[in-house]
Amino acid sequence: MNITLKTTILGISSALLFAQCSPKETKETTEETVVQEVKTPTLTKIWETDTTLTTNESVLYDAASGKIYVSNIEGDPRGKDGKGSISIIDKEGNIVTQEWVTGLNAPKGMGIANGSLYVTDIDQLIEVNLESGKISNKYPVEGAGFLNDLATDDGKVYFTDMNTGKVHLLDAGKISTVTEGHESINGIAIGNDGAIYGLDKSGLKILNADGSSEIVNKTVTGGDGLVILADGKYIASRWAGEIYFVNGEEETLMLDTKDMESNTADIGFIPEDNVVLVPTFFKNKVVAYKLDY
Repeated sequence: MNITLKTTILGISSALLFAQCSPKETKETTEETVVQEVKTPTLTKIWETDTTLTTNESVLYDAASGKIYVSNIEGDPRGKDGKGSISIIDKEGNIVTQEWVTGLNAPKGMGIANGSLYVTDIDQLIEVNLESGKISNKYPVEGAGFLNDLATDDGKVYFTDMNTGKVHLLDAGKISTVTEGHESINGIAIGNDGAIYGLDKSGLKILNADGSSEIVNKTVTGGDGLVILADGKYIASRWAGEIYFVNGEEETLMLDTKDMESNTADIGFIPEDNVVLVPTFFKNKVVAYKLDY
């Protein structure tokens, strides 16, 4: 055997021996353990307006124009005193128009449909032309006691009466009652499937036309503002100073401002920025928070 061949055979033998003696790679040593992290939803303050939005109750973001509308009670929440107004602010918290609409009676919930802004006004629904800011129509609601929150869907306007426990509908200029029997109902929102969601004394629930309902969450009772997120989760506020992130029967308290005596009334939402807009009522300002979830 020549020296070159002998050296080659010895090299192969050594390599085989080394491979046999080396520890074998196992699935256990190479497989990474994947731990799924559950993120806690949070709100981080990013700006606030000046304190000239007197007793602001509701905030509405208009994606088409980028404007943010604010309803200011400016008096008795039940008083027909003509002191109420609607202001316009921008996405940085600057007050653009302090008195866009005036002469209202304790205005609360707002919504946009058919080129108009609609706002509840104790016992009537007010229609405001978006271009001129002029009141174009008033719709009295028979038997109304305390009209509150409002939501629009496909040209239809839904609004709640906290006193009577009813949800009303304005459609093609006519008002009807959609559902009733919901004690102290306030916040309302319409899902992508057209379902009506409401906040009343029993919590967050789906409202059916026959008066029945399905409870989604029993903890957020007596809620004020309601936002439906794109993935089926919710944000709900309580007037006293609480904002919750709701995921089915589970909820997370993201904001508690009760100790500061700062209210969290009918909240608004900027979906493309994940920003929650909070009317602080007696603090007379709107505060914006970044939502992370």
